[in-house]
Amino acid sequence: VTGASSGIGAAIARELGQRGHNLLLVARTAGPMEEIREELAASHPEVTVEIRPCDLADADARGVLIEEVEGRDVHIIINSAGVATFGEFRKLDPAYERTQFELNATALFELTAAVLPGMVVSGDAGIVNVGSVAGNAAIPNNATYVGTKAMVNTFTESLHYELKGTGVRCTLLAPGPVREEVKEDAARTIVDRATPDFVWTTYPDCATETLDALAANKLRVVPGGLSKVANVISTYLPRRMTAPVMGAAYSRMAED
Repeated sequence: VTGASSGIGAAIARELGQRGHNLLLVARTAGPMEEIREELAASHPEVTVEIRPCDLADADARGVLIEEVEGRDVHIIINSAGVATFGEFRKLDPAYERTQFELNATALFELTAAVLPGMVVSGDAGIVNVGSVAGNAAIPNNATYVGTKAMVNTFTESLHYELKGTGVRCTLLAPGPVREEVKEDAARTIVDRATPDFVWTTYPDCATETLDALAANKLRVVPGGLSKVANVISTYLPRRMTAPVMGAAYSRMAED
């Protein structure tokens, strides 16, 4: 599980552990992953939890991890690590935009490639790549993020069809707004403040729905009712209609 120190990655890691899976957790920060290991040690002592602090946006660090997982029996991979920026692309820090691309797209691509041959040999495995409903759309002031998520969306769904009959299940998780069940005002991010509370889906619900969808080998899972509506709108409404509206909203996030 990448991005296992917070958010969707941490929630899926906990849910996998509760379902009896041994875990290899990957994120830049070890502390939150150690908390997950301690929680599962208390509630599910039969589960083994390994931790690998790694900056997946760094090609050298990523290469060390890839070399390790290529030699391991990986039953399920959850590619959850990712970041986002807001603002006009030409005005953002090019180096950080490249870092975002490396993390959101390149790392996911390389890790999937590393474990997939072994998965096909085993004939019983699963891939979850975390894309986004936003990857369906053109969103000004969020160009790098939606560009990487468009790649993740189409890459994962293409693999889903390629892998039919191999025993390898492949599901795209394309969430809309997801967050903690309770979030204090002081901890609210730009996105939290810009998005009404009733829109959000919680991380635990997202994790449960995602793993159930993977077990059923669903093509795409979009947790939450309003996210499902957004998924339909972003898929079928013309971008000339949606882009100006979404761009204005994301411009406000950039200003904040």
